[in-house]
Amino acid sequence: MKTLTLVRMKPDTKGKVIEVTGGQALMQRLMSMGIYPGKEIAKVGHFALRGPVMVKVGRATLALGHSMAEKIKVSIE
Repeated sequence: MKTLTLVRMKPDTKGKVIEVTGGQALMQRLMSMGIYPGKEIAKVGHFALRGPVMVKVGRATLALGHSMAEKIKVSIE
């Protein structure tokens, strides 16, 4: 198992959220979007130069800011 941030994940890769390294406000915001520890997440792609990161959580496709995606740690098998 490999652990890395959501930003460093390759596109079209699935993984499980291990932890969110941020404050309570960030954790609540991500939980309202369906992103929490233990949840499976798939990276769809990202935009160049610290742009948004596109992820798929369940049936929803979301765009997360680069700094927000950097605080999400994911494990890949």
